[in-house]
Parts: sequence; structure tokens; C-alpha cells
Amino acid sequence: MRLAALLSFVALALGLVSCANYRLGTGAEPRFQTLHVSVAKSETLLPQAVALVTTQVREAFLKDGRVRLVDSSAEADAELTLTLEDYHREQTVARADDTGLARRYDLILQARATLTDRRDKKIVFANQPLRATRGAFTDSGQLQSEYQALPLLAEQLAERTLHAVLDTW
Repeated sequence: MRLAALLSFVALALGLVSCANYRLGTGAEPRFQTLHVSVAKSETLLPQAVALVTTQVREAFLKDGRVRLVDSSAEADAELTLTLEDYHREQTVARADDTGLARRYDLILQARATLTDRRDKKIVFANQPLRATRGAFTDSGQLQSEYQALPLLAEQLAERTLHAVLDTW
């Protein structure tokens, strides 16, 4: 009985010691301390997405906390520009009563991002493709389902943008 208790204690101690240096996140420090996120541009027929995507991208960087956002590019070490280039839907599930009509669509928002290091005027990456996909059921109407899915698409695109900018690849 004492041997089992002793082995359990040793296993617990080893487990705690092995986690002592664990750090949440990627472990890589960004190459810059301040970032300016420009207002997104849109080449799509989805003008309401510009403000939503820009806000979600800024929120993602604020939540992450590895860099500080600034209000102008003159104050920033780096600048991020995002262009929404495509928004479309693909039918994924047909209705049971009429196979010509869709019951579910995949909504796809594609963008490209450019990150510029303002200190030495070098482009870190240019036209990095980003893509967000969400499913939308048309049971309550196609327009309503797309309207409700847009914030989720913007949030997913913001997370992909955050990872493209700050995570090592």
C-alpha cells in the first residue's frame, strides 16, 4: 500500500516538474512590437463586411496581446493591409423535397494580406491568401442565414490573419 502511494507521489512530482517550463502559445516572439491594421479594402459585392472584418482583425490582435495596436502607420513598426477579394457560396446539401434547391451552403470569404515592416520598408509577406468558410442552412431563409453567418466568417478570417502575421511557419 505504501509502495503504491510512494509511486503515485513520485509520478505526480515528475509530472509537475516536467510542466514547469511550459508556455502557452507559439513561443516565438514577433519581429515587431507595434502594429497598424489598415481598414480592409473590398473587391467584393459585400460592402458591409469591410467594417466587420476590420473590427474582428483588430479584436483578434488585442485578445492575443503579443503586439500593441496603434492608430496610425507612422507610429507602427509594422502595417497590415487586408483586401477582401472574393465572396461566394457553394451548395453542399440539397433539399430532400427538391434536389434543385439548396438546404445548406458553404459561404466562402477570401482575402489577401500584406504585412510591411515600416522600420526598414521591407515587405514581410505580400498577398498572403486567407480563406474563411462557414456553413449556412437556408431553413429560415437564405438572406437571413447569410446575414447571421457573416460575423462568424469575419471572426474566422481574423483568426487566420492573426496566425499568418504572428505565428512562425
